[in-house]
Amino acid sequence: MSPRKANNESSIYFGADGWWHGRVTMGVKNDGSPDRRHRRAKTKPEIKRKVRELERQRDQGRAPSAGRKPTVAKWMETYLTDIASLKLKPRSLDDYWSKTRNDIVPGVGQHRIDKLQPEHLERMYRAMLDAGHAPSHVLKVHRILSRALKIAHRRRMISENVATLVDPPSVDETEANPFTQDESKAFLDAAAKRPTLMRWIVGVGMGFRQGETLGLRWSYVDLEAELFHPKWQLQRLTWRHGCEDPHACGGRLHRFEPCPPKCTRHEAYKRGCPKPCTKTCTKHASACPQRKEGGLVFTRPKTKKSQNPVPIPPVFIPFLRDHKARQDEMRTAAAELWQEHDVVFSRPDGRPLDPRQDYAEFKELLTEAGIDDRRLYDGSRHTAGTILNELGVDMPTIMEILRHTQISQTRRYVKGRSHLSKDAMRRMGEFFVPGPQSPAPNASQSPSQSTPSGPSQGPTETRTETADTRAARSRRRRRIR
Repeated sequence: MSPRKANNESSIYFGADGWWHGRVTMGVKNDGSPDRRHRRAKTKPEIKRKVRELERQRDQGRAPSAGRKPTVAKWMETYLTDIASLKLKPRSLDDYWSKTRNDIVPGVGQHRIDKLQPEHLERMYRAMLDAGHAPSHVLKVHRILSRALKIAHRRRMISENVATLVDPPSVDETEANPFTQDESKAFLDAAAKRPTLMRWIVGVGMGFRQGETLGLRWSYVDLEAELFHPKWQLQRLTWRHGCEDPHACGGRLHRFEPCPPKCTRHEAYKRGCPKPCTKTCTKHASACPQRKEGGLVFTRPKTKKSQNPVPIPPVFIPFLRDHKARQDEMRTAAAELWQEHDVVFSRPDGRPLDPRQDYAEFKELLTEAGIDDRRLYDGSRHTAGTILNELGVDMPTIMEILRHTQISQTRRYVKGRSHLSKDAMRRMGEFFVPGPQSPAPNASQSPSQSTPSGPSQGPTETRTETADTRAARSRRRRRIR
């Protein structure tokens, strides 16, 4: 008869089914009952190894919690709904949901989070790259999944975050392509023919983000103190269902079959035909009668530093006063059709400018000004930071104007110019090799009285011979060759 096992001691035995079994006491479950984990193996050494591994995890406090683990798809839904939504900004949360639905769930969604392996992620990333996704897109997916698994590991649902074992694709940083000073003037000359001139003066001349510019309201503009207070930004958010059954709500819009090869229904779509709906599709929230939290919405900027006041150039003040007077005239002309939103840049009926139309207008102005294609960021924040640097403004001041939290971020926004580098190197050369400083000697002055002035006087004659012989110098030259 074997002696009785001590409390919390593991047990190993050979079962009638031909397998070796091991049971390890890990603690207690949520209901107070003992948490006994089971392992099995074909050989006794193998079951001993598994039991020792489980005991090591228990002793180090790294053992996963009891209970059946959810799938990646289920955990991502829990993470985004209950955890990430408490911290992320609405636009970022929409981006997390989009990449989860379109990439993570189709790629590894059916795996249990405790069974997920690095090879599963590597195959998913490879498939995404082969499908035409940019490496930056794959990197974002990797970071979202890694963050969700980090929370699961912190809660001891899994023993290790496998995303940390995978190297995502490397991404080359997009090089900024700001306007030159001449291009900036040409762009604003083209914008002067439109009623939105002041919007582009603020965007290009002060480096405001698109959402901050369109979200400016007169309540936060101090013309007397010459300050902008960018406390809000305008963003377009994804609509959410307000009904109890989102799948049934969007029933008439569900499309489960892919489009034919020559689809004419979506020929105007820039990204091609949309993907077919899943069997449990809960999209199409824009058609929900009780939709919420979507459309054009005023939101807070991402960081507290982004809300710092920005000085308005004094020459802009008359333009802003004229702009406000024209807006008052539009309000009077619109009468009861006017919708008051207190925005600085509005449509004829008082509503804020649509970011999509604003972006399209930026592209039109590029064509009218004869400037090659640029990103909106290149024509606003990157341009403002670069021109400030060209005007001699120091980097900490530029960081305060652009409202960055780190100066390393500001350096990425400022691009050096080749003509400035050439001028700097010209001055460097003049420092080391200065030109002639003294006039030529007079006829009455003997050459011995003239004072040589550095390298500009040319080489001088050596008056002493070296101590080496001619043969020694020849041998040294051969060694050098």
